[in-house]
Amino acid sequence: MEQDNKIEKKPLEKQPPIILEAKNISKTYQAKNGEIQALKDINFKVKQGEYISIIGPSGCGKSTLLSIIAGLESKSQGTIIKRGKIGYMLQKDNLLEWRTIYKNVLLGLEIQKNNTKENSEYAINLLKKYGLYEFKDKYPMQLSGGMRQRVALIRTLAIRPQILLLDEAFSALDYQTRLMVTDDIYKILKQEGITAIMVTHDISEAISMSDRVVVLTNRPGTVNKIHEIDFEMENRNPINCRESPKFSKYFDTIWKELDVHVWEKHIWRKKKILKT
Repeated sequence: MEQDNKIEKKPLEKQPPIILEAKNISKTYQAKNGEIQALKDINFKVKQGEYISIIGPSGCGKSTLLSIIAGLESKSQGTIIKRGKIGYMLQKDNLLEWRTIYKNVLLGLEIQKNNTKENSEYAINLLKKYGLYEFKDKYPMQLSGGMRQRVALIRTLAIRPQILLLDEAFSALDYQTRLMVTDDIYKILKQEGITAIMVTHDISEAISMSDRVVVLTNRPGTVNKIHEIDFEMENRNPINCRESPKFSKYFDTIWKELDVHVWEKHIWRKKKILKT
């Protein structure tokens, strides 16, 4: 009897929907000595639940791009398609020192005139869920830098955004605190299923936190390359990613793309160390 040699095809995994898309985004400023083009033909898509980092040389327009996505700054041409509410985290936590932690968390809801009983209870549940409920009646000056940054995140989450924009959100923290906070915030965003787009100068931070890294060129900033970051590990987090053998390979590749002269200097130093 002949055996049936048909291979059963596995169903394709359903891809998450596109929640944000940048199409041909350009930005030109008018200066005294003429026009300055900050961004040129930026194109990328972001899937729901992804963590995307945008890096590039200083002055390439990273923060400008984030402001355009947020609707805080106008674009010269192109289209931003957003399929969800935007939340924004800046370098500083901007907590109001005269308000309690709980009152700070409610600030965004109050500004949006949306401080309903349901939303207040949601804010309380966020504080409980992420270990800050016992500090709800404290004031910002009584909290550490890392805890303040978590409060700032919960304040943003309280408005129920689908997309979170982070503009150098951890740069004001010392190195050790920064590692702990990035780990905390990564886990919180993944648990809440929130899409994140982060601007950073820190290549290590970008690699350890991201599903993809968008590398911009020098001004006018345009997309040089988009890297898929896959450490092929379960229970991934920013700390264990830094211990992976793939981490240094991603780092070297992206560093090379940011500035060829810096890369050549790095290689020269590496060779010099190996010879000694």
